[in-house]
Amino acid sequence: MVDQHGAWRRFGERLVYDNRWVKVGLADVRAPNGERWEYHVVHLARIAIALIVNDRDEVLMLWRYRFPTDQWGYELLGGMVEDGEDSVGTAAREAVEESGWQPLGAPEHLISFEPLPGQVTAPVDVYLWRAAKHIGDPTDTEETGRIEWVPLNRVVELARRQELLGSGTLIALLYYLGTSLGGTPSIS
Repeated sequence: MVDQHGAWRRFGERLVYDNRWVKVGLADVRAPNGERWEYHVVHLARIAIALIVNDRDEVLMLWRYRFPTDQWGYELLGGMVEDGEDSVGTAAREAVEESGWQPLGAPEHLISFEPLPGQVTAPVDVYLWRAAKHIGDPTDTEETGRIEWVPLNRVVELARRQELLGSGTLIALLYYLGTSLGGTPSIS
């Protein structure tokens, strides 16, 4: 990458804050213009998301409150990938813990992305299931909210009203709708 036009050169990074949820580093970098300095980088844990769609074209979501942005809205089910766990296992586990619904069948890896690549590493993996069964009440009492099967035809309206919380929810749903309506996106 260094020899590509516009590439930055990284000489190392030192952590200035480090815990389970967030790490902050100062990266020693040189920009394409030749300037060199320490650049703040925030590293967040990998997140795995379960997109569960039933045969009635409804998606399982949680209506909840997020205090950092002071917003109520819908979110897909998911959470932080724990040490020793793979993303797909996390997505399935989080779905059960947060909703009481267990995804059924083999999941499809839908998409992976970095939502804020300018200063933040925050990898997100989304997995699609087309069935789930209700096995009980949610066990994650921190993730309280209303569990709801939301018709997919409401997604654009909810996005317009800013009632889809987080890039994981928004990107996953819009990608799913885009690929379901128009087929597989072509990559040039």
